[in-house]
Amino acid sequence: MVPSEPLDLDSIRSTLATTSLGHVLYLHRELPSTNREALSLAQNSAVHGTVVIAESQSGGYGRHGRTWFSPPGLNIYCSVIVRGKRENLSLSQWLSWMPLASALAVTEAVQQMTAVSLSLKWPNDLLLHERKVGGILCESSFATINEPVVVIGIGLNVNVPPVSFPEELRPIAASLMEASRRPIDRNRLIAQLLLELEQCLDELRSSGPVRLRQAYTARCATLGRQVRVLFMNEQPIVGIAETLSVDGALRVRTLSSHPDSQPMPLIDVRAADVVHLRE
Repeated sequence: MVPSEPLDLDSIRSTLATTSLGHVLYLHRELPSTNREALSLAQNSAVHGTVVIAESQSGGYGRHGRTWFSPPGLNIYCSVIVRGKRENLSLSQWLSWMPLASALAVTEAVQQMTAVSLSLKWPNDLLLHERKVGGILCESSFATINEPVVVIGIGLNVNVPPVSFPEELRPIAASLMEASRRPIDRNRLIAQLLLELEQCLDELRSSGPVRLRQAYTARCATLGRQVRVLFMNEQPIVGIAETLSVDGALRVRTLSSHPDSQPMPLIDVRAADVVHLRE
């Protein structure tokens, strides 16, 4: 694989327009995981908005510890330390909206920088024509119960040629370059990503999730689809994903085996894997 233009702190900062995110910025040639590094920094009093970026990861991971494909010099692997929350937003609501708001921010940044339109698979996968181009992993710790610290991990496939994905990922993975048909400047994209993320978090803090919920719904490819919901310790269910609740849960109406029966109740899904079923 031929690397794209290397990441560079001065290049990122030259277009960075945030108030706080990215003002403390660490760039590593390689890390086991940007999230692990950011969590360590957070536990050692790193300030709000601190960002950790790596050119490659030797132990990148996603939800449930799944391995994240992290080749050098092609993609974006970054983690952002976020401290505090909105005073009149419950802790559970703040934590549940964090990955959704972050995923929405990435789609907005990609649209601004590349004109590539991504959709969202609930809660935090970024899709390009139903193939995964990125994902969000939020991990939290607490200085006190009233001061949550969330590390937002962002993995985004940017300049990976299709043939460079491992064979098992080719049917299900994609990169932005496939749609843009040209290499993408990752330094500018990171700066735009941090700006969009800051704006989404400011919106969540100041106004709650009302407008974010509308924006997320508009991009969400899961809504209106037949899905299979895979819980950790419960039987899976099949149903139609109808809407998002106020706290960001996916509301699924299970399908009845009897066509003439009354509509089944809505189930709020908060922690599960959701599979889009073919229609």
